Order: sequence, then structure tokens, then C-alpha cells
Amino acid sequence: EISGKRVLLAEDNQLNQILAENILQNVGLDVDVASDGTEAVEKMISAPAGYYDIILMDIQMPKMDGYEATSKIRALDDKTKSSIPIVAVTANAFEEDRQIAMDAGMNGHLAKPYDVPAIMKTLKELIG
Repeated sequence: EISGKRVLLAEDNQLNQILAENILQNVGLDVDVASDGTEAVEKMISAPAGYYDIILMDIQMPKMDGYEATSKIRALDDKTKSSIPIVAVTANAFEEDRQIAMDAGMNGHLAKPYDVPAIMKTLKELIG
């Protein structure tokens, strides 16, 4: 039910990029990688509305962190783009971290290291 959907993966760590990309591609998702928050925002601005189905957003990235990138995406004039599901992906896995992500306008929170069943559950809930 999620195969063929397009994911924007905002992740600065190359090993994590490879791991996440493999997990997502193995279930039939198309993955586009942004290496920091600035690049993620630029990709959202330049892509046609509806091009991406969801963003997996690392929180701690250089240039622009995941919270700021989410804020900039939520402020886009195009409602299709500004309302895209955004999921925080972070090593900060406490309830207070989840709440900060939700308060920042995110739709979900996943902990690192990557938990495949949790990723699949979140993706199915948000884009399935």
C-alpha cells in the first residue's frame, strides 16, 4: 500500500542515508536524499506540488536543523507542499523529544537506530 510513493529523506550522515535508503527501497519506495535541512527545503520548493508523499527529517543536521526546515516547509504558500507529512528521525527518543517534534509541526517521531517495523507502521499510517 506504500509501494511507489516518494520519500524525501533529509539525513546528513552518509551511513544513515544508505541504511534508510535500503530499508525504504526494499518496500518499493522511491527515495530522494537531502544532506541537510537547507537542501530539503530547496527540494520541496523546486519540486512540483505532490511530488513527495512524505519527508523523513533528521533533527540534528548542519546548516539547518530538522525543526527549522520543518518550519520553513510549513510556511510555504502552496498548501499541498506545506501540509506534507513530516516525520522526525532522531536519536533523541524520549517522550519530551516526541512532543517537541509535534510542537514543531511534525506528524510523527521515529527513533534511531532505525527500527524497521516502526518505520513501516508510521509510513502506512501517514501515506498508506
